Amino acid sequence: MDHSKPAFFLPTARAREAGDDVAASPAGAPTFGDVVAARFGRRDLLKGLLGVAAISATVSPLALAAGRAEAADELTRFPFPELTAAPDATIHVAEGHEAKVLISWGDPVLPGAPAFDPKAQTAAAQALQFGYNNDFVGFIPLGDGPDGAARGLLVVNHEYTNEELMFPGMVPQTPKNGFSGMTRELVDIEMAAHGGAVIEIRRGAEGWQVVPGSKYARRITAETPMALAGPAAGDARLKTHADPDGLSVKGMLNNCAGGITPWGTWLTCEENFNYYFSGTREGLPDAEALKRFGLPGNAFAWARHHDRFDMQKEPNEANRFGWVVEIDPFDPASTPRKRTAMGRFKHEGAAGIVNADGRYVAYQGDDQKMEHVYRFVTDARVDRADAAANRDILDAGTLAVAVFHADGSGEWRPLVQGEGPLTPEKGFATQADVLIHARLAASALGATRMDRPEDVEVNPQTGKVYVMLTANDTRTEAEVDGANPRAKNAFGHIVEITPKDGDHAGRAFTWEVLVRCGDPRVAEVGATFSPATSAHGWFANPDNCAVDHQGRLWVATDGNSHASTGRTDGVWGVETEGPGRGTAKRFFSVPIGAEMCGPYFTPDDATFFVAVQHPGESEDGRVSSFDDPSTRWPDFEDGMPPRPSVVAITRIGGGKVGT
Repeated sequence: MDHSKPAFFLPTARAREAGDDVAASPAGAPTFGDVVAARFGRRDLLKGLLGVAAISATVSPLALAAGRAEAADELTRFPFPELTAAPDATIHVAEGHEAKVLISWGDPVLPGAPAFDPKAQTAAAQALQFGYNNDFVGFIPLGDGPDGAARGLLVVNHEYTNEELMFPGMVPQTPKNGFSGMTRELVDIEMAAHGGAVIEIRRGAEGWQVVPGSKYARRITAETPMALAGPAAGDARLKTHADPDGLSVKGMLNNCAGGITPWGTWLTCEENFNYYFSGTREGLPDAEALKRFGLPGNAFAWARHHDRFDMQKEPNEANRFGWVVEIDPFDPASTPRKRTAMGRFKHEGAAGIVNADGRYVAYQGDDQKMEHVYRFVTDARVDRADAAANRDILDAGTLAVAVFHADGSGEWRPLVQGEGPLTPEKGFATQADVLIHARLAASALGATRMDRPEDVEVNPQTGKVYVMLTANDTRTEAEVDGANPRAKNAFGHIVEITPKDGDHAGRAFTWEVLVRCGDPRVAEVGATFSPATSAHGWFANPDNCAVDHQGRLWVATDGNSHASTGRTDGVWGVETEGPGRGTAKRFFSVPIGAEMCGPYFTPDDATFFVAVQHPGESEDGRVSSFDDPSTRWPDFEDGMPPRPSVVAITRIGGGKVGT
């Protein structure tokens, strides 16, 4: 993200992040930079993870070239020809593969959906059509055997909206211009474009296609009725005028990453929910917690037309967002449930694994600078024979937060009321207090302040856990010690966690930095890709990730402005094992202005689904709009704006993607 410009000069989405993505976690607790500073050096040298520039300073050019060639020869798990395409207005994929748009904003989802007309949009039409800014993508097979991977349900998050790209004649809408272009109808279209979608898809001779009229098809919006479940349900701070019992809520907001459970449900995560609430904190209870979340965010015009988003009129409504939502994609009539036992924060990811003892473990990032990494472990064991038996398994369990020690060890500290500092005297009288104010509880426990934790995924083959840390350019030199080269960390890094004895529910773990991102040819950046990484292979700002069924890590990025990195966002394969560890290889790139989201594989690894979000968004000084976008991908038709889309990537001639 480009935070160098004042927020009012940025496009809407970037202005929101620039204004909100500042460290709210209190100073004093150890930052992850402090921990890395105490640890980098000997370990990197032994593992061959120093940046190319740093190695060049101490190793002869011939030795460096030999080491690069040797590492490249041993990197066999990503044998595809590396993508070298320059930034432009369309998508690109590595040679030997093809990438086809499966569904785009405005395409029909439900029966009766009209054809997309960008100049005559309505909220009623949008509620039947594919929403905006697709993020997490999950695939659930339908059927067994060879056909199981050729037909299935695709579940997709719709995170947020870009008004200036969606609506004709619109400029970026901000508090500075008073949201002057936003009418009630346009706000309602935005609300209908949020949420998520369930579509049935089938692979045939012409590739993947949406199955029209599927009995599974569903659109979820910011108005869809949902239930509050778990320990915080019914708490006084979840009660509103419309819901005096504190048990139901309308819609979900800013859903970013997610996960698919072993029992076939969709976990979708509410992230920057604070943006949607307006007003002031003056006179409101829980002022410290509101400030920690950046509430109210005053970034949308919704409160002008819907009182529930005005914090002075409905101060508890914001407490009903920031949760993990569980949805049954097989029953369009089912009520989504917000699982409060999993904690409230700016969720990025809820992917997990069934532990050796049968309990389900979900890892979660809190996407803001200096926030934390969490883990949730169910009390009950997963019933693999009866999916219905797991219906409410996520309502009881233990939420914990990560502490990273300088010696490479770590521990999970449970967020349990009554334990340690989580007492009534400290403001935690009930478990609901702990969960609603999970950030405050985590800080009280001494959780490590991280560099913007995003997606967290488990490699089911090795048991290792990968944490995407996008960036933290606000960390000052005073907040780090010793040789830490990552103050003002603009490029992010990836942390690898290894549970002790393979126990994902245990308290102890060890950790390593897999790569520090950025250009390894620039010594001051301090990047640590392996020497085998090419000039096209390094990347910045890891965001989402996926582990395929061969155990290979794929990383999607958010923030690779082509002016600062010479590339757009995309997907990279990253080697995690053996002599090639730390080597990255570029596989896919998005159009200018877009972000890469939603990587997910079919069970046979023959299809890789990705989500292209906000194509054409303004960057590098160019102001992009509906009328004058920097790209009109994917349609490239006059009058048709750029459209966020899901793309299906396959190998030409068949076979596993990336081979």
